[in-house]
Amino acid sequence: MQFVFQTVPCVHMEWGASKHIAKICSDKFNEKNILIVTDAGIRKAGILQSAIQSLEDNKFNVHIFDRVSADPSETVLLECVDFAKKAEIDCVLGVGGGSSLDVAKLVAVLLKGDQELSGIYGIGNVKGDRKPLVLVPTTAGTGSEVTNISIITTGATTKMGVVAHQLYADIVLLDAQLTIGLPKIHTAATGIDAMVHAIEAYTSRHKKNPLSDALAREALRLLCGSLIKACCDGEDQSARENMQLGATLAGQAFANSPVGAVHALAYPLGGHYHVPHGISNALMLEPVLRFNFDHAYHLYAELGEAVGLEKKRDIREQATDFIEFIVSLLQRSGAPRFLRDVHVAEDMLPVLAKDAMKQTRLLQNNPIDVSENDALKLYEQVF
Repeated sequence: MQFVFQTVPCVHMEWGASKHIAKICSDKFNEKNILIVTDAGIRKAGILQSAIQSLEDNKFNVHIFDRVSADPSETVLLECVDFAKKAEIDCVLGVGGGSSLDVAKLVAVLLKGDQELSGIYGIGNVKGDRKPLVLVPTTAGTGSEVTNISIITTGATTKMGVVAHQLYADIVLLDAQLTIGLPKIHTAATGIDAMVHAIEAYTSRHKKNPLSDALAREALRLLCGSLIKACCDGEDQSARENMQLGATLAGQAFANSPVGAVHALAYPLGGHYHVPHGISNALMLEPVLRFNFDHAYHLYAELGEAVGLEKKRDIREQATDFIEFIVSLLQRSGAPRFLRDVHVAEDMLPVLAKDAMKQTRLLQNNPIDVSENDALKLYEQVF
């Protein structure tokens, strides 16, 4: 047995913890000139107020960059870096969904060294250290708070990733109270995104390992048990906490045992149609589960046990029950079920299939190889 497992050094989970975030930060570093990276919606909704109050009351100089958008571009990232340099920022606090957290991670890296953004794309190309980094997710889905990956939009329809150990944050603060008020569709999308992370980490071809497996199973148990509750009653504290913890555990799992074809086919939907990432994953999950069945049914059966399904003698039957259980959750969550529901044009399916083939970093992890023709058929199944 041989594997490497890495994750963040500190996860602090507490309902309402953002109200004393200054104390949590001060326990780890002394820097006081702090940049909050977020989006305009988070700021307008007042979600930042308790954190800002805590920081200012404890003599932090708070600077806010709130121009992050979904599928953040190189332009937005570099604007944030320039803003931070002018403010002589000492530490970075990312607050929001995956886009804000991804930008915060890269800003912390680019502020510290003299590397250009173009030189750090890919795996292991970041040199040196970064500024102190704290990440606070306000959704329960992306897992970005505990991954060493940032995804940036590089062109009209293309994305590139940075994968480096420097992207692991110093502190991850899980305050599920910040997810209260998240609309049902966003709760569903981000929750399903986390479920996909757990499933694909568990079935990953190359780096699957016992620690990621344990995290993925527990993540999926929490997520499947609370998704519908959180969607139907957004004020349910237990459901919100289970969703956020599940998303973080799934993030730790897939950071070490990477995702596969669901994500590879989801990315072109975001690139061409700006479909939110969680929705893209929700759309592609069922067809990919069925496509992978003959090579992953024994793993699906194990995941079925993890979420509490009845154990059966016939392992393929048990695996089928797991897929049907996941499909039922997708249907009950209210997430879109067909590509046409998110305005994808049928004549674009071959283009999407061709673009999916560019995601070699992800496709290599899938339990079975995926050809361009396979990808086209998978898109067609959910058109």
